[in-house]
Amino acid sequence: MTAAMPTLKPRKSPLQARSAATLEILHQAAIQVLIGDGIGRCTTTRIALRAGISVGSLYQYYPNRDALLAAVLKQHLDAVADAIEEVCRSCHGRPVAAMAGPLVAVFLEAKLRDPAKSKALYAFGQERGGARLASRHRTHMVTAIAAMLANASDVHFEDGTVTAMMILGTLMGPVQAVLEGHAPPALVERLEQELTMLLSSYLEAHRPQHVAAHKRGS
Repeated sequence: MTAAMPTLKPRKSPLQARSAATLEILHQAAIQVLIGDGIGRCTTTRIALRAGISVGSLYQYYPNRDALLAAVLKQHLDAVADAIEEVCRSCHGRPVAAMAGPLVAVFLEAKLRDPAKSKALYAFGQERGGARLASRHRTHMVTAIAAMLANASDVHFEDGTVTAMMILGTLMGPVQAVLEGHAPPALVERLEQELTMLLSSYLEAHRPQHVAAHKRGS
């Protein structure tokens, strides 16, 4: 697997608007073929045909199909990480009670906005070494969540990174079950509500005991 990783790199990056547009068309075509035909029948020939360009033009950007799909996966993960970073930044200075809801809503929107796309890319990543790429994005998100916690207005976290890792793991577990098709419909319907309650309780549990007792008695 390690020896094959360099082949996942694109041949070149678009320098002009026209090239960027061609790349976006390729990405969309790759997703459509991957969803419609499955990984086994998702070939560069089919992708190029769906995109309306020649296979030769495709190879100007990517050396093979997996390099193209890896780029699409990276784009998807970038969007998720950027969304998490943005919502975490918007929560700086808030009390912890106001953090869980926005974080859960944005994470689920980013991961499950297009379930078919997310499932197809998740399956590809599981088969083609996407774990390494996903790990880098998890680090990005943990950093953003930890920074949000460090700026909470009412709770001090002794180790914000550990807490952030627990939060992200809590979010990712059920979503992974959804993408793998293991989540029952009832869980999918209540996912945002259940995760918000879970994270809210977890964050509140970091409040010093004497403060929590005073809050319950007031």
